[in-house]
Amino acid sequence: MSSSEETMKAVRFHGQHDLRYEDIPVPQVHKGQVKIRPAWVGICDLHEYMGGPNLCPTTPHPITGETVPLTFGHEFSGIIEEVGEDVSDYKPGDRVCVQPIIYDNTCGACLEGLHNCCWSNGFVGLSGWGGGLAEHIVVPTSTLYHLPDNVPLKIGALVEPLSVGWHAVKVSPFKKGDSVLILGGGPIGIAVLLALKAKGAEKIIVSEVSRKRQEFAKNFGADYVISPAQEDLVKRVRELCDGQGVHVVYDCAGVQVALDQAIQATRARGTIVNIAIWEKPCTIMPNDLTFKERKYMGVATFQIGDFQEVINAISAGSMKPHDMITKMIRIDEVEEEGFKALINDKDNNVKILVEVHGGD
Repeated sequence: MSSSEETMKAVRFHGQHDLRYEDIPVPQVHKGQVKIRPAWVGICDLHEYMGGPNLCPTTPHPITGETVPLTFGHEFSGIIEEVGEDVSDYKPGDRVCVQPIIYDNTCGACLEGLHNCCWSNGFVGLSGWGGGLAEHIVVPTSTLYHLPDNVPLKIGALVEPLSVGWHAVKVSPFKKGDSVLILGGGPIGIAVLLALKAKGAEKIIVSEVSRKRQEFAKNFGADYVISPAQEDLVKRVRELCDGQGVHVVYDCAGVQVALDQAIQATRARGTIVNIAIWEKPCTIMPNDLTFKERKYMGVATFQIGDFQEVINAISAGSMKPHDMITKMIRIDEVEEEGFKALINDKDNNVKILVEVHGGD
């Protein structure tokens, strides 16, 4: 960095338990890009902070060419400051949120429209192209979505995690009238719950150990909340579902014992949907799937279009995620009041937002 370069503050991930609030060059806008002033950023990537680099590249990323250290922050909203050449759909002052998937648009998955499954994929805020935890960021217009006037910037920062839940429900076999079980009442579990409510689910069961997160699940509309530490989860779920078990399970926990119970709590020809990022290998007994013709499927983040559907649902009032925000902090407090708070006091938090420049 030369002494004449304009600099800005950013939160950068250097490695395990190593976040630094430091000066880096201000990014420049090029053709097809916009510069954004981030407003609010959701805290995520605890696995990366605690045990990484895993998702963050240590060798040049195939698309961005970048390696750690990298600016964190892939759940964010902001206001456009500057637009590059050939940008006509956006202008300075526009309120936007950013869909952070990075994809090559040339591999087989991308050519089939499965950009979230790109063979070289990455994420803004994890793989390069900057991140929301900075005073400025430059991204291509393909990542942008306008926020309607009735969707505040704070809520705009929730669109990314909400889209994970929305996509999971959308690609699963769930249909109105089905019974469902959600494993885990954290941010993604709540996102799945909100998506199910918006899509007309009538029997939603949440399995959660934390008493505080049990309360969150009830407040967001769960019909039944079960503590697997106090009740027999399989027995209770079957009782609630005419002895048959649920039609669909959404695993947002990634815990072996919960998966074992969930399979047994799934009815014949039901489906277990894995959303969780597992920290270590798990085991499944294939006979438990075969003899009841159960299905197990994985889902990854979101497809192009899911962001807009979530924004539309929020704007229309069928999704009301405001109470997911349990704490708001400054950008210079990210490590102590954000990451460490989620590690040490996760039961009392769903989503912590970082105020970078703030706004409505």
